[in-house]
Amino acid sequence: MTGLPGPPDQPRDQHADPHADPHADPHADPHADPLAGPSPEGPGPRDAPGPRAYGPPPVGPPVGLPPAGPSLRLSPRVLLTEPIRTLPSLLLPLTGVLFLGGFSSGSFGWAAFGLVGSVLYAVVRWATFTYQVIGDRLELTRALIGRSVRTIPLERIRGVDVSSPPLHRLLGLAVLRIDTGAGGAKQEGELDGVTLVEAERLKAALLWHARARAARRAGARGTVAAHGGGPAGAAVTVPAGPLPGSPAPAEPVPAGPSPVAAVPPTRHRTGEALPERVLFVVPRRWLAYGPLSGSYLLTPFAFVAGAAGLAFQWGSELRIDGRIVVGAGEWLWGHPLLLAGALVVLVLAMPVLGAAMYAVFNWDFTLRARDGYLVAERGLLTRRSVSLERRRVRGFELVEGLAERWAGVARAWAIVTGLGDSGTRGQLLSAIPRRTALDVVREAVGPILTGLRPHPPVARRRRLFRAVFPWLVTAACAAVAARAWPPLWWAVAVALVLAVLGVPLGLDRYRSLGHTHEGGRLSVRSGSLRRSQVVIEERAVVGWTLRQTWFQRRAGVLTVVAGVGAGSGGYAAIDVGEAQGVAFAAEVTPAWLAPFTEDDPPS
Repeated sequence: MTGLPGPPDQPRDQHADPHADPHADPHADPHADPLAGPSPEGPGPRDAPGPRAYGPPPVGPPVGLPPAGPSLRLSPRVLLTEPIRTLPSLLLPLTGVLFLGGFSSGSFGWAAFGLVGSVLYAVVRWATFTYQVIGDRLELTRALIGRSVRTIPLERIRGVDVSSPPLHRLLGLAVLRIDTGAGGAKQEGELDGVTLVEAERLKAALLWHARARAARRAGARGTVAAHGGGPAGAAVTVPAGPLPGSPAPAEPVPAGPSPVAAVPPTRHRTGEALPERVLFVVPRRWLAYGPLSGSYLLTPFAFVAGAAGLAFQWGSELRIDGRIVVGAGEWLWGHPLLLAGALVVLVLAMPVLGAAMYAVFNWDFTLRARDGYLVAERGLLTRRSVSLERRRVRGFELVEGLAERWAGVARAWAIVTGLGDSGTRGQLLSAIPRRTALDVVREAVGPILTGLRPHPPVARRRRLFRAVFPWLVTAACAAVAARAWPPLWWAVAVALVLAVLGVPLGLDRYRSLGHTHEGGRLSVRSGSLRRSQVVIEERAVVGWTLRQTWFQRRAGVLTVVAGVGAGSGGYAAIDVGEAQGVAFAAEVTPAWLAPFTEDDPPS
């Protein structure tokens, strides 16, 4: 999409405020409701600069909504990306057409017809897709054969993500995704093909509208309470200042005023408007910590598996007999030295390729605080920006893999209500030194809780049993089978080694267990290969689950799960004592468990 055109420029006073909107009315009140229409009494004198408090809300229909404007389209440059993106799906059919036609002129004609048809289809989709801000909602309209309208209330917008895949970056485009907290991709809006300038501008405008409505509701509640005899609420202040991303972009497609272009140079919010702050920028030298998480180390093997899959999938299309591929694998298996050399090369390439892939996804990881949002930006080829509304953040999760703990490295995720794909979108920090991560998380969300309460000794026995016993059973089964087939004795040896390694693993799992409650927040921790400590607010807890298996009942322990309307939905304190677990839940929410924990009155 292209720019959102504004009204024509007006002559400006040479003594005017240099930070004022160049398109603003010189006689308008700079502190009036920026989204409301003109006053019926005409323009009035300027008020003194500074914050202004609103009085009681007017009675009647809501005001302050942006006027309806013309429907807008995506940038025409997106037409250059559609054929390229659809080419992989067309490659196999077009290749089949050429092979079936013997590469004759007719076959090339049909292939060209298919390409032209895909381009025309992209043009039609671009021409029939529009979006428009109408009053208090954003409408995305698709009118190809049937008419489909997706309506997104502006007050339901929880965040706006901006990403730029490689092809989009070459053309100066971006993908803007709107998070409504519905938890599913089908419930959210997407604008694939807006200009970078327009994406940032529209993102600032939509988030600004959400903040404005929150401030109005808070001000209305406070005013009603004050006039109803209750405690007076805080008034809504409107500090002056330009809206982020307000410069008008280029490339206007539709004529006439834009529904979002009229965003004013002031901000609505409850409390003081803070300037943007960069909380942390991950130094590039710390990208070397990436492979310590473990998943990126498998990158070379993933490449080999992908190449083998392509060979089997495309072999028939390229007239490559599958027996040739199988024969190549058998030949490699018959040369063990060559196979061992290939495995050594793959193992040596693990840290190198793992670090490279990690850098591609986490290049210049930056965490900002902007207008009540935490904004995380990262990516080398595909640059992605994710906004998390701070008032919906309920806590954080600190994750440390086994190798990361040895290196003193940790990663952090925010626990946010109504956030879809929280495993990716909720990440606050990539792998950085643990002390630095705790400092950044303390400033962004809150401090971590220490002094975790230990779990009973029976939990240690259960951790050791679960880490050792399965491998002993595997070794016994392999030993029985090895009597019939002697080569399986190596499996027995491997299982016994893993059983021995399970002892320190089980002990470490027990040391990682812990829970606590302090200062209106609770924390649980567990795991060894992936140790996770979660810190959440009391208000985030919506329920408790006390779970006991048959083995836990015999051991006298249970698992306490705090149900949370954010993040993964629940966080568990594993293998706590029965009385300890009930006391923990009652300590966090005493009123909920009081009917179940009070002693019976004496008879």
